Amino acid sequence: MSIDIKVPVLPESVADASIATWHVKVGEQVTRDQNLVDIETDKVVLEVVAPADGVLSDILDEEGATVLGEQVIAKFEEGAGAQKAQEQSAPATEKTSSNKGESVEIKVPVLPESVADATVATWHVQPGDAVSRDQNLVDIETDKVVLEVVAPADGTLSEILAQEGETVMGEQVIANFSAGAAPAKSDAPAKASGDDDSSDAENDALSPSVRRLLAEKGIDAANIKGTGKGGRITKEDVEKSLSAPSKAAAPAKEAPAAPSLAGERSEKRVPMTRLRKTIASRLLEAKNSTAMLTTFNEVNMKPIMDLRKQYQETFEKRHGIRLGFMSFYVKAVTEALKRFPEVNASLDGDDICYHNYFDVSIAVSTPRGLVTPVLRDCDTLGMAGIEGGIKELALKGRDGKLSMADMQGGNFTITNGGVFGSLLSTPIINPPQSAILGMHKIQDRPMAVNGKVEILPMMYLALSYDHRIIDGKESVGFLVTIKEMLEDPTRLLLDV
Repeated sequence: MSIDIKVPVLPESVADASIATWHVKVGEQVTRDQNLVDIETDKVVLEVVAPADGVLSDILDEEGATVLGEQVIAKFEEGAGAQKAQEQSAPATEKTSSNKGESVEIKVPVLPESVADATVATWHVQPGDAVSRDQNLVDIETDKVVLEVVAPADGTLSEILAQEGETVMGEQVIANFSAGAAPAKSDAPAKASGDDDSSDAENDALSPSVRRLLAEKGIDAANIKGTGKGGRITKEDVEKSLSAPSKAAAPAKEAPAAPSLAGERSEKRVPMTRLRKTIASRLLEAKNSTAMLTTFNEVNMKPIMDLRKQYQETFEKRHGIRLGFMSFYVKAVTEALKRFPEVNASLDGDDICYHNYFDVSIAVSTPRGLVTPVLRDCDTLGMAGIEGGIKELALKGRDGKLSMADMQGGNFTITNGGVFGSLLSTPIINPPQSAILGMHKIQDRPMAVNGKVEILPMMYLALSYDHRIIDGKESVGFLVTIKEMLEDPTRLLLDV
């Protein structure tokens, strides 16, 4: 059966998107919930997954193409080639089973100097599972970044020495690995072509969308029975486990409770991840150690939207990247920081440290939490350079590839809650910075223009700042400068 593959519904503040990366090619067999393509907007990268087992039959929009919400971008044939894929997977397992394994120690990567220890976040394979070279074995989480430890060769994970949640040091041995060996399955023939069959190239069985859903709901994948190919867990399996009450949940000796019309009430306690702990402590530090105040303004986005519409296609052909709103925001902020050096400064004890460079932190939402990687030397970057830098940081954040170097530094932060529909907010300062700019949803509103009412695409700006170093005059002037540059983009070119 032919199925249309469509762009997801885009947030109201996002006019269009672009095709970032096709992960499969026409004619390739895929499994249900496997990521087909990344769709990139100004701030987030959206994944489009396979609706069922089958074959991608046609790609209508190639990488780099600009697309709209719910636009058909590919054709998919459900069920095609599934049997062939299963037949090919069985002999591959048998082939590896005859090889003798060489024992290899799996170690924690070398940690940055500023990181004392780390935590074992998630084991993606279990002892006895066959894996392929460079397949992710385990996620090691530090205060800011997640490090992936991959298989050194085709083989089998023979032993786990550090369980999930344990604190580990750099270069500590956390598992043993048998290179070239596969688990014997003669004692379990029923599973040889079923659940264990997925432990080859498909053993990283949780697709990004399923992994994110499990993390959001706090569910252990081991407690869910997968109904997908090779025992893969699908989104439907996760949703079914959420809606279906557990039969084993009620203890046998518990006294009968009064019937509840609202259904079963349950709780689950999940420890905070190291990243979430760090976010919590830094937010609390900002609230307790700064004299934080927020000032607001609004900006008419019509001039930028018209300019973007006029030059979008030419810009993309010339630079090979889509022109988004964030490059305008960063450019305007950089120029405003030059005019108001107090906003680009930070407190160090009783000293004020003025920075003569312009490193801007960009708030990026990832499956593990909000992080703020740094776009450096923004005063030397053109619009294309800014767009390329933001795209690289967003992709790294999505894939958990941000390094400590990407996260350190930054004199000022921009956060855009508008992509999620936020109309107004009071962002919290990112210490030791002195200010943060919040961008919001672009919404059509009636405005008075020269004595007449016009419907214009308006956006609220919110600047939170540390009143110990920045006075009201500077904060308001800084925000007005950004407003003027966004409403008249030629100011960015003429420096007026």
